[in-house]
Amino acid sequence: MIKTLPITLLAQLDGVAVFQTAAFSDMDCSSIDIAGSKINQHMYQQSHQQQQASYGELNLGLHVNDDASVVLDNRMRVLAAINEQLIAQQNLPVHSVPVKALHWVNQVHGKHIHDTDATVLSMAPMAADAMVSKKDGTGLAIMTADCVPIVLYQPATGQIAAIHAGWQGLACGVIKTTVSRFDNTMPIKAWIGVCISQANYEVNTDVRDKLLAGCKENQALSEKQLDDFVALFSIPSHDDKIKLDLPKLAAIQLEAAGVTVINDLPVDCSYADSRYYSYRRQTHLQQPATGRMALVIARSTQSSDREISAI
Repeated sequence: MIKTLPITLLAQLDGVAVFQTAAFSDMDCSSIDIAGSKINQHMYQQSHQQQQASYGELNLGLHVNDDASVVLDNRMRVLAAINEQLIAQQNLPVHSVPVKALHWVNQVHGKHIHDTDATVLSMAPMAADAMVSKKDGTGLAIMTADCVPIVLYQPATGQIAAIHAGWQGLACGVIKTTVSRFDNTMPIKAWIGVCISQANYEVNTDVRDKLLAGCKENQALSEKQLDDFVALFSIPSHDDKIKLDLPKLAAIQLEAAGVTVINDLPVDCSYADSRYYSYRRQTHLQQPATGRMALVIARSTQSSDREISAI
């Protein structure tokens, strides 16, 4: 955590850094079992018994009926924390501003790619599920509360991207479409952020079938992976339902697109770990709303001053 703000530096290469935010910075160790997962008892009592929305300490979503002024302040706090971390890491003057703009999008579970360099930063976000940028001093933030967040970095070109990949995005080819915006002759690195684990993502079989159909249509996997799709990404559950492994599918789609995933799987589970926001947990606890966290990739204004080479 960066001081007391629930945001963690996951990686730093050249002048590019990856951050994961959370809902809470401090946890009560006691927990109870909800739908097979350990849920923090204090948070359960506070949110479930009083039927309150779970906005936590750092909600970044403007679309979940939270106080907009609080959310906008939270976004500014995230930007300030990122700059604080980069100043410390790069030994910059204390009044430097390594990241001047942090971009957000109105996520719609599709595959539209927003080029932030081609538009002026606006209070009204673009409708998109991915962003790309080559500009120094730029940060890209993808919000989630169970879906798979992904960020990309190409050292040779300095280009960065952020992707929102729920099951619908994975089906419609948002990963492959975003990767196609990069130079296909140079290596690309990826990080996958906090998302729901297979153990806690139970769905009807039609979701798996739609995912498989989408992967076939968009050529998001190899022929062998398509043939083995059921065994690779689903396990049987109760009442003819199945459990899907979205982070594994995202990782394999990235690899099929020629991208190297840097961090190891499994990542933290947004549902099972109450430090994070989870839409599915909100539903099971009968909460009226929950917040959104973000996976952020930021390119410092100092990036162009550093020697960037393909790794």
